[in-house]
Amino acid sequence: MATKEEAVKVLKILHKYHTGLSMLGTISKSRNAYKMLISTILSARARDVVTLPVSKELFKKYPTVKSLANAKQKDVEKIIKRIGFYKNKAKNIIKAAKTMQNKYKGKVPRDEKELKKLPGVGQKVAACMLVYAFGKPAIPVDTHVFRVSNRLGWVKTKTPEKTQGALENLVPKKYWMIVNEVLVLHGQTICLPRIPKCSKCPVNKHCKKRGVKKHD
Repeated sequence: MATKEEAVKVLKILHKYHTGLSMLGTISKSRNAYKMLISTILSARARDVVTLPVSKELFKKYPTVKSLANAKQKDVEKIIKRIGFYKNKAKNIIKAAKTMQNKYKGKVPRDEKELKKLPGVGQKVAACMLVYAFGKPAIPVDTHVFRVSNRLGWVKTKTPEKTQGALENLVPKKYWMIVNEVLVLHGQTICLPRIPKCSKCPVNKHCKKRGVKKHD
């Protein structure tokens, strides 16, 4: 397993290497917790290239918590139909908006425990909100973070859910907020699922390539 020092070194290299922003990094610049929450719920099992334009279209019609809380599910479904599991997601985001409107005065709760009470919000979405919306230390784990951290040899886990705790034990807390951003970008551009671009990887010499059967 990697040491804390090794993990920090790799994070610093990747943070410098990846100069762009992930989807959540892009949305976080708006400083709008409502848009961040809904976009993150919609992003589950969906590609960023689909989630971003669909989210923008949704917010044109429903720019506030109140407007989405009063939306009809069929109308929301028409807008987000390109996203996987759109019917269930439409139901969840409307219910989440209603809960925020009725219980939290139209605001997104800033506490992890309260966030998880919202429909469609699990461990990953809650952690994303803490980092990207509220600037609080957390390590959201999606498929990219799960894949890259296991390949690097930082963790040896079988599910994204179990990876968060393992990474929190490895990475010093002051670096938690950059873990998701840099590993997502790395997973989307270099450390691809099937054939990773190891010859172009800036941390190739630090990687154990665990589980990699074929690479360039």
